[in-house]
Amino acid sequence: MKKVYATASEALDGLLRDDMLIAAGGFGLCGIPELLLEAIKESGVKDLTFASNNAGVDDFGIGILLQTRQVRKMISSYVGENAEFMRQYLSGELELEFNPQGTLAERMRAGGCGIPGFYT
Repeated sequence: MKKVYATASEALDGLLRDDMLIAAGGFGLCGIPELLLEAIKESGVKDLTFASNNAGVDDFGIGILLQTRQVRKMISSYVGENAEFMRQYLSGELELEFNPQGTLAERMRAGGCGIPGFYT
């Protein structure tokens, strides 16, 4: 398996499809997969669900995918400083599942281990 790619688009080639659930790391604007998010934007996939602490800001992070209406649902612990996120949610254009930050982290950890559910 090749683990080093020249571009983010090359790394995602053949993996993206409409209606995907994508877990995106980072905290605020730190540690986000910005090149991969840009490649997702360029791919044109739509109706995505993102599980991420937040959606960045209007012009950065997952915010760039909100601008192009590629995100259908966010599973987040914080709306943050993203006016477009708030606007889409309040207008009913974007589904939102709020989770306390620790619960969100545990859901992601458990899901990665194949555990379908847990008590909080």
